Amino acid sequence: MELGQNIMLIRKKKGLSQADLGKIIGTSGDVIGRYERGDIKPSIEVVEKIAEAFEISIDYLVGKTNIIVDKQVIERLENITNLPDEKKDYIFNLIDMCLRDFKNKQVYAS
Repeated sequence: MELGQNIMLIRKKKGLSQADLGKIIGTSGDVIGRYERGDIKPSIEVVEKIAEAFEISIDYLVGKTNIIVDKQVIERLENITNLPDEKKDYIFNLIDMCLRDFKNKQVYAS
């Protein structure tokens, strides 16, 4: 999916009008409409502002990933990144264990 379509879909999901989003990022609703239609491409600075307004990653906004990485996830990842290696390993092992258990429960529930 292209950038303009993603902007429109996420904007609607957040319950914002084009004018609302324009006001948040410092432009007009008309310009947002032109981004959404693909008439013009926003600068990287504008893409960054839009992603920040939606509280999502730029990668998700531009279609590089299907994973919505919101502000809370990013903050948690930043906190983990700042830990000593042994603490990171511990957290990743816990995550792996939880994911494995979740997948096993799904298999047995089927």
